[in-house]
Amino acid sequence: MGLVFTRLFSSLFGNKEARILVLGLDNAGKTTILYRLQMGEVVSTIPTIGFNVETVQYNNIKFQVWDLGMSKYSLPYWRCYFPNTQAIIYVVDSSDTDRLVIAKEEFHAILEEEELRGAVVLIFANKQDLPGALDDAAITEALELHKIKSRQWAIFKTSAIKGEGLFEGLDW
Repeated sequence: MGLVFTRLFSSLFGNKEARILVLGLDNAGKTTILYRLQMGEVVSTIPTIGFNVETVQYNNIKFQVWDLGMSKYSLPYWRCYFPNTQAIIYVVDSSDTDRLVIAKEEFHAILEEEELRGAVVLIFANKQDLPGALDDAAITEALELHKIKSRQWAIFKTSAIKGEGLFEGLDW
């Protein structure tokens, strides 16, 4: 009965729930972004092995955010998390120019996954606070975002440490 009332109030007041995957190469800032969004502060993190899942409330949307740890061995296991995903946040370390080719390859492989075909894509060009970080135009070019024709996408410059650009991305 409580579930019926929850759904009724949600429909009356416009609350929505969304399943979002936060993906990207290791050390891109995925976990820092997740906890910045959830708690509004920077939390000391270690590399994610497996996944973190948290609920983030922003405006009238409740996000179930899955932060999937990534190594070259973990991509095949991500497929378990793809069903029912409405959005992907792909986090790129804008200062790690040596691995942009790998980030691009992994990104386009994710976009080819059948279960993610309907998901919108938000790219966070993270670590803008670091020296030598590429801007959003350079990351757009490096990831070949112009090739994305069949889905909505946007890119935002972010700094998880400073909390910059994250909520602008969610507003999109």
